[in-house]
Amino acid sequence: MSNSAEPLEGFYAVIPAGGIGSRLWPLSRADAPKFLHDLTGSGSSLLRDTWDRLLPLAGEDRIMVVTGRAHRAAVEEQIPALADLNVVLESEPRDSSAAIGLAAAILEKREPGVIIGSFAADHVIRGARTFNRAVAEAVAVARAGYIATIGIRPTEAAVGFGYIHAPTPASISGAPSALEVDAFVEKPSARVAQEYVESGDYLWNAGMFIAKASVILEELGKTEPELLAGLQQLADAWDTPARGAVVDQVWPKLKKIAIDYSVAEPAAAEGKLMTIPGEFDWDDVGDFASIAKLHSSGFKKDLAILGEGARVLSDSSNGVVVSESGRTIAVVGVNDIVIVDTPDALLVTTTANAQRVKSVVDALRSAGHNDVL
Repeated sequence: MSNSAEPLEGFYAVIPAGGIGSRLWPLSRADAPKFLHDLTGSGSSLLRDTWDRLLPLAGEDRIMVVTGRAHRAAVEEQIPALADLNVVLESEPRDSSAAIGLAAAILEKREPGVIIGSFAADHVIRGARTFNRAVAEAVAVARAGYIATIGIRPTEAAVGFGYIHAPTPASISGAPSALEVDAFVEKPSARVAQEYVESGDYLWNAGMFIAKASVILEELGKTEPELLAGLQQLADAWDTPARGAVVDQVWPKLKKIAIDYSVAEPAAAEGKLMTIPGEFDWDDVGDFASIAKLHSSGFKKDLAILGEGARVLSDSSNGVVVSESGRTIAVVGVNDIVIVDTPDALLVTTTANAQRVKSVVDALRSAGHNDVL
């Protein structure tokens, strides 16, 4: 399957565009989360890149974006072709079970039997042909009544990801790479992660789920019946004049829980979950170290410079500089540096400490400095 492939029959793509990405502060903020930024230097935001990636698989009329009310204008500006019907706005964040579950409930009501695929708005994927092939196999798995994930072959013993244990080949028509999932495993210690990678039986969980909408709702109902009831109530009112009142009444009461816990883990325990190994380059751009790595070329470490009109002078330095202030920044003789310069906040750290940026955000929130969050 190539990029010019026909859209997959009966398939609808869903892009959950939520989460602030607090490890990317001060670039990523509540009003400008990471999916709205160009972090790859492609000239497009991560959200727009995700849309463009899904376009040949679903077609522009069959991609739904679930995002916060505050981001509607920015999302629609970045994706002018996004149909009004396919914009689902959350009044406040309620985690992935609510976001994906609501999309599933709305789409199942509009088109019974529809297969949906959920793909995060803020991941970087390179290798369109292999990505398309993996999604096509996942859709074949979904047609057979299972829930499919696309797992990523680990390139290192990363402790920041959950893992999928999938040692056994499945036998599903149209999905030659499919593996049966035994279990989802939470983020492991470094030693355990090393064992996982060496065994060859584990994949990173990249949060991509493909299934019939009805199957997702059925599984959700087994573990979280109250959440499912709320989502069905919302879906019943969604395409009617009652939507606003029902959203105000129901949405704030929905339980916050990740879809990994409400659907994927229980489905794996029941033997209803399959995975397709993704043979493409994938990064969740979780922190500034990820951004530096994305921009380094092979063994050569460079200083990645991001930001429109950035004025950065570099001498014998590497890492990443993000400039949004227009100020001239000179970086001399430092390795693995991270500098993020915005009009009202400056971050200086190293790639080794990039994960700790979240604690700065927590401290600012505790101190009541919400003006810079």
